[in-house]
Amino acid sequence: MVLATTTKQDIITKYATSKTDTGSPRVQVALLSGQITELTKHLQGHKKDNHSRRGLLKILSKRRRLLNYLGRSNKKDYLVLTKDLNINNQLKEA
Repeated sequence: MVLATTTKQDIITKYATSKTDTGSPRVQVALLSGQITELTKHLQGHKKDNHSRRGLLKILSKRRRLLNYLGRSNKKDYLVLTKDLNINNQLKEA
């Protein structure tokens, strides 16, 4: 499942730190969250679609890795992003 171009642009403008920012961890996590939402809707109707389920698991793990990086490098952004996207806050306190 691919996000619509307008949806992608809306997400990028909302979470970008500058006008040309499309690849920061904040934007990547937000885009992956949009894909996760779309795939979850798809899988609710197509329960036996194991190929898409595998793709969903890959996207989830990629988002988790980006969130771990963001939590280590910029804790404030991590907390704001997880609250805004309604993601479970699983940052390990060191």
